[in-house]
Amino acid sequence: MNFKTNMNNNTNSSFATNDFGVVVYSASSAAIDQIYVDAAARLGELLAKNNITCINGGGNLGLMGAVIDSVLQHNGKVKGVIPKFMVDSGWGHQMLSERIITASMHERKQKMADLSNAAIALPGGVGTLEELLEIITWKQLGLYNHPIIIVNTNNYFDSLLAMFNNMIEQNFMHERYRNMWRVVATPEEAIDEIRKETITFSHLTKFEDKA
Repeated sequence: MNFKTNMNNNTNSSFATNDFGVVVYSASSAAIDQIYVDAAARLGELLAKNNITCINGGGNLGLMGAVIDSVLQHNGKVKGVIPKFMVDSGWGHQMLSERIITASMHERKQKMADLSNAAIALPGGVGTLEELLEIITWKQLGLYNHPIIIVNTNNYFDSLLAMFNNMIEQNFMHERYRNMWRVVATPEEAIDEIRKETITFSHLTKFEDKA
């Protein structure tokens, strides 16, 4: 994979500009509790009202679809990045502001990261978990220097956060890497975290860390 660094820009773009984008990782399952759907819709509303472009996988189901629908209902902009095989299977949302079709899942994830100034993870399944862990890993390696926000709706991510703590306690991950992500309970807090953070992790990467 062709990883790209963005080490020269140490501050995020203003929300007032049209180029500020947030990649949102979330579930594609439609068989989930309404509390998660409501939180996803609220996030979409807040992205639109704050002039933040929503970047996601461009699907029409689950929380992914709920975020897209809400952004568009509130006159916001959505860039959907979706592999061709998913488009061919009818999984793509039809009302995207911009659709970017990729050849593979790997290219999809790279493109979403390249377009974004921050990442937000909503609850989801193994696909969402894989995306979240990959973007955290890229940040650890100095390949993604933007905020990563975990929205812990209904305490969904508690087990994952406990696993992160276990990694640190048993020295599989350095304590300082805990600062690579922020955990919030609500979409409102997610927007606030992005707003106040210009950078959430120093340029000391894993390769430079000899402590």
